[in-house]
Amino acid sequence: MYDRFLRHPFMSPTGVAACDAAAFIEAMCTFELALAHVEETLGHLPAGTSDKLARHIRPTHFDTEALAANAADGGNVAIPFVKQAKALLPESLKASFHKGATSQDVIDSALMLLIKPRLARCLTLIDTAIEGGTALMRQHRETPMIGRTLTQQALPITFGAKVGQWLTGLAAAERRLRDAHDQGLFVQFGGPVGTHHGLADGLELMDALAERLGLNRPLLPWHTDRQPILALIDAIGAVAVAAEKIATDVAFMAQTEVGEAREPAATGAGGSSSMPHKANPVGSARIRAAARQIHAAVGTLHGAGAQAHERAFGEWHAEWAPLVDAVLLLEGALETLAPLLGELQIDPEAMRTNLALAHGANLAAPTIALLQEAMSTDRAKALAAQAAETARRDRCSYAEALLTLPAVAEAFDPERVRSAVDPAAYVGTSAAQVDRVANRLRRR
Repeated sequence: MYDRFLRHPFMSPTGVAACDAAAFIEAMCTFELALAHVEETLGHLPAGTSDKLARHIRPTHFDTEALAANAADGGNVAIPFVKQAKALLPESLKASFHKGATSQDVIDSALMLLIKPRLARCLTLIDTAIEGGTALMRQHRETPMIGRTLTQQALPITFGAKVGQWLTGLAAAERRLRDAHDQGLFVQFGGPVGTHHGLADGLELMDALAERLGLNRPLLPWHTDRQPILALIDAIGAVAVAAEKIATDVAFMAQTEVGEAREPAATGAGGSSSMPHKANPVGSARIRAAARQIHAAVGTLHGAGAQAHERAFGEWHAEWAPLVDAVLLLEGALETLAPLLGELQIDPEAMRTNLALAHGANLAAPTIALLQEAMSTDRAKALAAQAAETARRDRCSYAEALLTLPAVAEAFDPERVRSAVDPAAYVGTSAAQVDRVANRLRRR
C-alpha cells in the first residue's frame, strides 16, 4: 500500500500500469518464444516447435503469487518462471524451452522490452515540452527581467533567454535519451557463462534474437559488462537534471515575494492543508522529487557496475528496481513538465518591478558609459553611485534620481537618460540567444 501513497505519486500512472507483474511475465514469455523461433529457424529445434510452445506458454497461465514467493530462493524470478513454464509443457517440448539460455538472459532482455515503450513515451513528452517551451521563449524574447547569480539580483536578461537556457539543456539531454532508446537497448543472450555453450552459432542466434525482439545487437553478451545499463541510466539522469533545473527556476520565480511566474492548473491544485490562500508549486515539487530519486538510482547503478567474473553476486540484482523506478519517475516528471512549459503563467509587470529593486545599482555600467561623454570616469562613477543611493532612499526610479543631479540634467536630454538606463535596453545578447536556440530546435 505504501507504494501508492509514497512512490507512485511521482511516477507516471500510465507507466506504472504498463510495468506490473503481468507485463513482466509477458516480457519473459516474449523472450522465450522469440528464442525458440530463432533456434528453430537456424535448425536447433524441429520445425513447428515455436508454435507448439506458444500454445502452452501464455502469460495468463502463470501463477504470479507463486513466482513472487519463489523468486528469493533462486535470487531472481526467471528461475521459478522457467520451472512453471516447463510444468505447462508436455514432456516432448520441455527440452526445447529455454534452450541455451540462462536466467540473466531472460531478465535483462525482459527489462529492455519493458523499458523500451516507456522511453519512447518519454521522448514524446520531451517533444511536447520543447514545443511548448519554444512558444514561451519566442513570446518573451524581449521581456526584461533580472538575472540572478548565487540567488541574488545581478544584471538584466530577458525571460526568453532564460527559457532558451532551459530548452538547450533539455534538448541536449533528449539526444542522449534518444541514443539510448535507438541504439542502447540490447538483447541479452549468452548462456551460463556468456559464451553460448552448446551453440556454435551462438552469436548468430543472439543477433537474430535481437532482430526478432526489436532490440539492439550487442557486440557480445554483457552479463557482467554493465556499460549498456550505465549509458541508459546516465541518459535518464541527464533528462532528470534538465527537468529539475526548469522546475527549480519556476518554483523560485513563483515565490510570493517574487511573483514572476505561476504554475498552470494542469500541474495540480497546489493547495495547502492549513493555509487555503497558498498556491504551492506542486508540479515543480513533483518534478524535483522524481529527479532526486533518479539521481539516487544513478548512484546505485554506478555502484553496482563493476561485477565479478562472469556473473554478479548481488550487484546485478540491485539494478532491477532502481532502473525501472528511474524510468517511471522520469515519465512521471515529464508528464508534469510538458504542461508546465506549455501553460506557464508569466507576469511581465512583476519582472519589471523586480528589476527596479536594486535602485539602479545593477545599471552602473550603462550609466557610467553615458556620463563619460560629459565628464571624467571617476566623476561618472561617483554620480552613478549617488543616484543609486537617492533612488534607494527616496524610492524613486533610478532615471529620475539621475536627473535630480545638476551635472546630469544640464548635460543630457531627459529622454536620453531614461533610455540609457532602461533595463530592457541592457539585456546583452538575450534576443539573439532566443533566435539561435529557436533556429537549432527547428533542426532537431
